[in-house]
Amino acid sequence: MNIRSLTRGDGVVIGAAVLLFIASFLSSTGGPECSGQLAKYCEAQDYSSINAWDSVSVLMSVYLAGVIGAAIIVVSRALPQQQARKVAGLDLGQFGVALTVFAAWTALWTLIDAPSAGAGLIIGLIATLILAGGAIATPLLPPLKVALIGAPKPQAAAPYGAGPNPGYGYPGAQQQASQGYGYPGGQQQAGQPHGQQAPVDGTAGGPAGATPAAGAPADFAPFWFAVPVARPLYGEDGAPAPIAELAPGTWYLAVEQRGQALIAQTQDGRRGVLQDTTGIQRG
Repeated sequence: MNIRSLTRGDGVVIGAAVLLFIASFLSSTGGPECSGQLAKYCEAQDYSSINAWDSVSVLMSVYLAGVIGAAIIVVSRALPQQQARKVAGLDLGQFGVALTVFAAWTALWTLIDAPSAGAGLIIGLIATLILAGGAIATPLLPPLKVALIGAPKPQAAAPYGAGPNPGYGYPGAQQQASQGYGYPGGQQQAGQPHGQQAPVDGTAGGPAGATPAAGAPADFAPFWFAVPVARPLYGEDGAPAPIAELAPGTWYLAVEQRGQALIAQTQDGRRGVLQDTTGIQRG
C-alpha cells in the first residue's frame, strides 16, 4: 500500500468520513416531538440525548455505511492495480462509491421522515453528500486527481567517493562493487583516471546498465524520473493490460523515448511503456 498514490479527492473523502463519524454522536432530534425509527427511544429518555447510536438501522445505513465506503475507496486507491479485489463483480473502489451513494440517499430520506431533525441528522446529510460527491468526482475532475502528497525532490549528487549509499533508484548514489544495475555516479574502476568512469554495457555516461534501444533519438540520454501519482506501465508488445504500476516516491529509469511516451525500467528489471508522462519529475 502506497499512501503517495492518494489524491486530493481522496482527502475530501477522508475529511467527509471523519465529519460523518462525529455527527453520529450528535443529537438526532431537534425538539420533544420525535417519531419514525427513533420514536420508541423518546419515551425512555430525554430527546436531546438521542443520537444515531440509539437506532441500529440509522447507524448502519447512514453513518457506518458512509465511513466504511470511504475506507474501501481509500484502501482500493492506495493498493497497486494488480492487487485490486472485486465484490459482487464490482471493483473494490466502485463498491465503495456505491456504498457512499447509498448512505447519502438514506440520509436524505431519514431527514425528510424526521419531523424534528437535530444537528446529527443535518450534519450527517451534509457529510454524506460531500462524501458521495468526492468519491464520484475524483476520477473526473483534474484538480481532484492531483497527488495529496507530492513526490520527494531528487537527492543532490554527492562528491566523488563521499556520502552514504541510499540504495537503489536514487540519482547521485555511490555505486559499490557488489551492486549491479541502477546507480548513477558509480564507483571509480581500476585503471581509470581519477574522476573518469568506465563505459558500462556499451554506453559512456548516463546510468550504468542502460542501453539505448535501436531507433531511439540520437540525442536521448537515459535519466531518472518519478511520477506524481500512480501510473500504469504497459508492455512493449502493445497489450492493453498493464504489466506494473509506477508509484510516487520511487525513482525509475527512462531508457528510451517513443514520441510522447517513455520506455521505463523498474527495480526488478521489467521494461514497459509509460504513456502518460505529464508532470513527471526528472532526477
